[in-house]
Amino acid sequence: MNIISSIGSSLAYNQFILQQEFYGLFMKKFPGLKYLDMKSIKHQIFYFSEARLRLNSLCELICDTSIDSSYFYGLAWLCQYIQRLIIINVDPNDYHGVAELIGVQKNLKYFEWKDDHYIYAPGPDRDSYKEILLALEKNANIITHLNIYFIFISRTSPNVFPKFLKLKTLITGFGFSFSKEQLKMCVYRELEIFKIDYYDLKAASIIIENSGGRLKKIFLGSSYELDDYISDFDDDSLIFIRRVYENCLSIEHLSLVFPPSEQHFDEFEKLLKTCQNLKSLLLVIYMNEVEIEEEILFENGEELLKILIKSAPINLREIRFLYDVKFSLESLEEFLEKWRGRPALSIFTCRSIYKEENYVRLINKYKDNRIIKDFRCESFDNVVNENFKM
Repeated sequence: MNIISSIGSSLAYNQFILQQEFYGLFMKKFPGLKYLDMKSIKHQIFYFSEARLRLNSLCELICDTSIDSSYFYGLAWLCQYIQRLIIINVDPNDYHGVAELIGVQKNLKYFEWKDDHYIYAPGPDRDSYKEILLALEKNANIITHLNIYFIFISRTSPNVFPKFLKLKTLITGFGFSFSKEQLKMCVYRELEIFKIDYYDLKAASIIIENSGGRLKKIFLGSSYELDDYISDFDDDSLIFIRRVYENCLSIEHLSLVFPPSEQHFDEFEKLLKTCQNLKSLLLVIYMNEVEIEEEILFENGEELLKILIKSAPINLREIRFLYDVKFSLESLEEFLEKWRGRPALSIFTCRSIYKEENYVRLINKYKDNRIIKDFRCESFDNVVNENFKM
C-alpha cells in the first residue's frame, strides 16, 4: 500500500489520505478478514465503522513490536479469536499492548515469537519477556504449536513452559533459563514435532524422555554453524541418541549430532535398527577439534556408510551430511552399489569435493540406475533447513 500511494503523490499528507481511503474501501468491500500482516500498516484500521464486523473473523495475524501499543489495544478489543499469531520482536521497550492482545485470545492454537534485535531491555523483575509469557499462560491449555526463541535469559520461562500440556509442536531453545529439575517438569505427552539448538542436547534428552512416544520429527540446528567447543558434548550426544531410540519408535525425520567414536557409532546403529519408520536423517559428525586431517574425515565417512548399508531402515530416503565426514570415491561407490533394491536415495551435503568430475560421473551413473534420486552440494543453511526440499 505504501508503494501504491507514493506513485500518486510525494507529499506525506496526501499519501496518508490516499491510504486512508484505500483502507476504508477495503473494509467496506471485503466480507471478513482471515489473514492480516500488520508490519506495513500505519493506520488504526480498527477505528473504521466496519472494523468490528471485518476483524472479528480474523484467524491469523503477523505483526512486529515496532507498532505502537494503541494498535494492539485496538486489536485486542476486536480480535479475540485469532488462531495463529506470529510476532517479530524488533523493539523490546514496550510489550504492554502486544501482551494484552495475546492475553485476551480465546482460541489461540499457534504462537510464534522471534527476537530480531540485540538490545537488552530488563523489563519487570529484570525479565524482558515476563509480560509475554504471563499472557501466553492464559492460553496454555489450548496452544498446540509453540515457536519461541528468546535471545536473553527469561526467569519466567521455567514457571510457564510446564503448563503447555497440549503441545504438538515445540520449537525453542532452553539455554541457561532452565535447571535440570525444571526441565523435568516440562512433560509434553502429545508432542509430535520438536526442534531445539545443537547446544541444548542435555535439555533435548530430558524433553524426549518425558514425551508420550508420539514424536515424528526431531530437528537439531541453529542459524549459525558449529564453531565452538561444546562442553560435555560426548556424553550429552550419546545420551541423546539413546533417548531417541528408547522413546521415539514412531520417529520419521531426525537430526543427530555426535563425534565419530566407536561407542557413538554403536549407539547410532542401535537407533537405525530400532526406529524403523525413519524417512530422513540429518547427520552432523562433529569432532569438537580445531584441525582434523583429511584422512580422518574419509575414515569417518567409510564407517558411517558401512553402518547405513548394514542397518538403515527400508523407509530411509533422504540423508543430509555435515561437518567432519567425507566419502572417498571407492567407499561411496560401494555404498551405492549395495543400496540397490531400496527406494532411491536423496543426499545433501556442503562438501564441494562431490562437484569434482570423477564424483559427478559416479553420481550420474547411479542416478541413471535410479539408485540415487538426487545428490546435491548446497549451502549450510539449505542443508540444515528441514523445509528445504530436493
